[in-house]
Amino acid sequence: MKMKKFMVTLAALTLAVSVTACGSGNNGGNAAANNGGNAANESAANASADNSGGGAAIAPEDGAQLLVWESKEERAYTEEIAKQFTDKYGVPVKIEEVSPADQVTKLTQDGPSGLAADVVVFPHDNLGRAVEAGLLLENDDFAEETTNNNTEVSIQAVTYDGVLYGYPRSAETYALYYNKDLVKEAPKTFDDVIAFGKTFTDKSKNRYGIMWETGNMYFNYPFIATTGGYIFGSNGTDKNDIGINNAGAIEGLKTYVALKEVLPVKSGDINPDIKRSLFNSGDVAMDINGPWELAGYKEALGDKLGIAPIPSIGGKPAISFSGIKAWYVNSFTQYPNAAKLFAEFATTKDAQLILNEKVGSVPTNKEALESDQIKNDPYVSAFAEQTQNSQPMPSIAEMGNVWSPVNAALPEIWDNGKDPQQAMDKAAQQIKDLNNGSGQ
Repeated sequence: MKMKKFMVTLAALTLAVSVTACGSGNNGGNAAANNGGNAANESAANASADNSGGGAAIAPEDGAQLLVWESKEERAYTEEIAKQFTDKYGVPVKIEEVSPADQVTKLTQDGPSGLAADVVVFPHDNLGRAVEAGLLLENDDFAEETTNNNTEVSIQAVTYDGVLYGYPRSAETYALYYNKDLVKEAPKTFDDVIAFGKTFTDKSKNRYGIMWETGNMYFNYPFIATTGGYIFGSNGTDKNDIGINNAGAIEGLKTYVALKEVLPVKSGDINPDIKRSLFNSGDVAMDINGPWELAGYKEALGDKLGIAPIPSIGGKPAISFSGIKAWYVNSFTQYPNAAKLFAEFATTKDAQLILNEKVGSVPTNKEALESDQIKNDPYVSAFAEQTQNSQPMPSIAEMGNVWSPVNAALPEIWDNGKDPQQAMDKAAQQIKDLNNGSGQ
């Protein structure tokens, strides 16, 4: 997948129609934005010849107006993009706050009745469920631009059964935060982590060399995948090929077990709030966490904050889970052209850099990744480096059957000392049963 050619110069765009919060359904939300009116149609006609995608010649429908779902945390980015989009295309955009994790469920409920947003955003592991429910339109008009402009991993993540649906906007994975006052140089291996931890961890003082959510599969995937384990085979598409209990996975879990020596804490006693508090106070030296903690950690530690890729396991770069957050177009939208144009417009190089500026996200756009804004940011570039050794979470519907069994097996190993092979064999069987409809 090679470089592209397109695109909109967002810098040339200026203010426009106001964006309002909240709202009810799609029709109600759109009705609230009627000011776009006739100006919208005039702008749309002009915009079609100056399409940001460069390849698609579609224009917004007459009288089009859009409702977009966005998270509270990333609303500032969407507000700015919506203003610029309205200025360019004359299409009013209303934003309603809905957690990305809840959007597929809400779309399932509200889509057929016309009450859902025209454009939605959610992590790619929900894609299979959304597609199989008939909730999304294919990314067809901008397929070439989307594919050429974004990383292969992100395109793979927003493609289901060979069909491109998403418009990638950011990549999420986790990395190693560390306190430079406590750890002079980021450890290269987990053996280094253990060696440091032996000098720092003191449970009586609630002080630990490293901490992460030991009972959460998302953060522990490196111990499964780096040495050869996987969730589903065939790039996460074969539900019958379960690899969480193969020899490679069990080998990696030996490192997981060894780390208990420097983090002698029950998995249930580690949660994001506890971890954040201890890291900010200097009682945890290292934390495996995602970019969503970056702003808070920077504020708490200032120049003492460092971020590095996850230490290697078994002599191999640690493989983390990656999630690709992308825009999708509701298949029930009244304005498919306008919705597709918005999804494309909101994921260009410039748009992804705005998202990075507002919330510290890692772009999927290849040119954005090469920009000075990203390369010169030591924090974001560390996450970007880790994404190179990440694997997208499987997006088939059966991925929903994986979390509970594995999230139950990990505490059995960590807290109760259960043999990793036995624990993961049990989890694999549970997943298989659920996939076959015979699980609980």
